[in-house]
Amino acid sequence: MKQLDVQIMGQSYLLGCPDGGDARLLDAVEKVDTAMCKIREAGKVRARDRIAVLAALNLAFDLADHTAQQGEPSAGAPVASGEATQRLSALLARLDDALARDEQLI
Repeated sequence: MKQLDVQIMGQSYLLGCPDGGDARLLDAVEKVDTAMCKIREAGKVRARDRIAVLAALNLAFDLADHTAQQGEPSAGAPVASGEATQRLSALLARLDDALARDEQLI
């Protein structure tokens, strides 16, 4: 596993990346950065952690909406495999850790 240095909303993050996963991770980073910057630019929310939560909710809603449009299970039904759920949980833990460190800088 290698590490990639990325920028999200002007902040640097060093992320672990599985071999061959560079493009997918960079695509995810771009989506998160775009979602967070859009919320910040709307001017209603300034705290980075709140922006991150709102962006995560927006992205999760978009994913659920896309899944429902594909005719897959919707509200209340599991939409992720066990492996995907573990990967999402690990990503959320890393985000929580990064946000906690970010709050210490303020």
